[in-house]
Amino acid sequence: MNLSAWTHSLSIPKRPDPALRNIRLTIQYNGTRYHGWQRQTDPLTIQGVIEAALEKMTGEHVRIIGSGRTDAGVHALGQVANFYTHTEIPTEGLLKGLNSLLPGDIAILDVSEVSPGFHSIRDSVCKLYCYRILAADTRVPLWRDRAWVLNRPLDLGSMKEAILPLRGTHDFSSFRASGSSASTSVRTVYLCEIESVTGEIFPPSRGIHYTFRIAADGFLRYMVRNIVGLLVQIGLGIRSSGDMTEVLASRDRSAAGLTAPAHGLYLEQVFYDRSDIPFPID
Repeated sequence: MNLSAWTHSLSIPKRPDPALRNIRLTIQYNGTRYHGWQRQTDPLTIQGVIEAALEKMTGEHVRIIGSGRTDAGVHALGQVANFYTHTEIPTEGLLKGLNSLLPGDIAILDVSEVSPGFHSIRDSVCKLYCYRILAADTRVPLWRDRAWVLNRPLDLGSMKEAILPLRGTHDFSSFRASGSSASTSVRTVYLCEIESVTGEIFPPSRGIHYTFRIAADGFLRYMVRNIVGLLVQIGLGIRSSGDMTEVLASRDRSAAGLTAPAHGLYLEQVFYDRSDIPFPID
């Protein structure tokens, strides 16, 4: 059996052979046409497409480990993943080769070789998400799949007041979707902010842009989207800013209300070294 055929049939073990290289990827993607990150049997997924490209390059049946499972329609500015491989292709070659094989809505930003023990999920210390909202009185086709488009502006002051109770360590059961496999609903939120975007925005929209950013040691399924759903109701005056505290304390998902659409959500950055985090986490 030649090397190519042997590596093609190779099953990468859970506890990797020390001879295997551990490769870390930083990935950006537009999630509009994908059924999320996680590989599935039939639907198109980010993980599945990247694994297919890696198999073409290496001849190996590679399985990549993503730092988080973004849902269908969610985007990523800096998703992180790692995989084990026997290939001797240098990291520069993997970067160029993968980008030549991947579709235009997925890009590999960086490739590096890391220690055998690095694990993109277990080793992350903080994840940062952002959510884009646009208030416009006309249709905005170029923002349709990139932000939650509303037809009237939001009360920024009420929303800023509402997010204050989210910082710190809490049980976020009220914002946890059914079907979540997480063993606990307790998470620590380090950063939680919302701002209106000033200056020129491209593509032009003739509306008001808002960016919600939240960083934590981990997130529950739909947690960010459920928080944003309540936050927008507060911004529209449908609910009061004090409702955020009551909903959080209730630990009742039905109290939180609607789930924001997926296409406004972006996985912005994953941190593995506390010294790299540009905001306090203690």
